[in-house]
Amino acid sequence: MKNIENNIKILKKKIQYLLKNNNSLFKEIKIIAASKNQSVEKIQTVLSSGIYEFGENYIQESIIKINKLKKNNKIIWHFIGKLQSKKTKLVAQYFDWCQTIDREKIAILLNKHRTNKQLPINVLMQINISKEENKNGICIKNYKKLAKIISKMPHLNFRGIMAMPKKEKEVIKYYNYENIRNIFNILKNEYKSVDTLSLGTSFDIDTALIYNSNMIRIGKDIFNR
Repeated sequence: MKNIENNIKILKKKIQYLLKNNNSLFKEIKIIAASKNQSVEKIQTVLSSGIYEFGENYIQESIIKINKLKKNNKIIWHFIGKLQSKKTKLVAQYFDWCQTIDREKIAILLNKHRTNKQLPINVLMQINISKEENKNGICIKNYKKLAKIISKMPHLNFRGIMAMPKKEKEVIKYYNYENIRNIFNILKNEYKSVDTLSLGTSFDIDTALIYNSNMIRIGKDIFNR
């Protein structure tokens, strides 16, 4: 597991360098270790390196890991996959965050299934910024309507937005990042609870931080997938 520890050291140094040299609005960046298909043993190595937040895509796989690691009360679990209506009850029950609300029905069901014994689940609205049919997320023109719906749900804590810009082999489409930053700033001004822009993966950390992301979802650069 030494390679994971080394990868995390390199990642943290890279982030600090980027923050220092790009006049970021944020002093701290949350690293979400994208741990789908990764073993509990590898997750424990990540934990020992000081990362406590994990992003999962598959419900059943996630629940096994969550149950095995439930004694560690520092762990924060994020659901970052496509969320089907029939799986909202499990996400509401097991996760601390859901980053992929893309329609009203999902917001209503998450709110319904989050119990009064639990704190409100932190949620992000996923926006399809690249306009790719295979990418999840609400289209840009409808984001204000969905934000208003989410903000009124008592068991949802509306924290901001998540996006996955189009990945280009040679050219990153900077206008996508500009658009998502603008939407984030609009929502931050309208809702006091909004403080999170989840933007950036292993392929575009540099660009995401330039455009003021304060949460990145990293898989390959941690686990060497």
